[in-house]
Amino acid sequence: MIHAPHDPIIIGIVSVSDRASQGTYEDKGLPALQDWLTRALKNPIRFEPRLIPDDQATISQTLIELVDAGCALVLTTGGTGPAVRDVTPEATLAVADKEMPGFGEQMRQISLAFVPTAILSRQVAVVRGSSLIINLPGQPKAIAETLEGLRSADGAQQVHGIFAAVPYCIDLIGGPYLETDDAVCRAFRPKNAVRPARG
Repeated sequence: MIHAPHDPIIIGIVSVSDRASQGTYEDKGLPALQDWLTRALKNPIRFEPRLIPDDQATISQTLIELVDAGCALVLTTGGTGPAVRDVTPEATLAVADKEMPGFGEQMRQISLAFVPTAILSRQVAVVRGSSLIINLPGQPKAIAETLEGLRSADGAQQVHGIFAAVPYCIDLIGGPYLETDDAVCRAFRPKNAVRPARG
């Protein structure tokens, strides 16, 4: 797919929750994802938001539809624990061309710095076509922590968040060129993969 440099990046954001999708309580996942991505990316973005129940077939179908709609990146929140209704990882793996286990490993490492129950999280990341799909934690605070990583009191990066690797991964699978705001999250690319900064 050819991507013009100033075309909006299409990003799917999916909140998986029985209760929020039924209106029992306010969904906080979609606003948290949209806020963080708007701050982190310099590219113009077009969001494709979805609020859906914890149903494996519905989750898988939603992910397929978002990839088919041209989303370079799809981020989900919710449904990654060990409870009976937590089926987001299974639904994600079911639509995968390739699994990217490093994302889940790093998210658990970051979250373990805050809570010992991070080992109960089952987030996965996969590639489908030229799209990257990542399951994130369910709590807005944990979403930001896993995307940004850990910083010391003086602001120095101690542990890289997973988003540092996202733009280069999307490069490698044929997606558009994502530029990040270094103050929020500095993307890592090999020197030969770096393009001139957006004007």
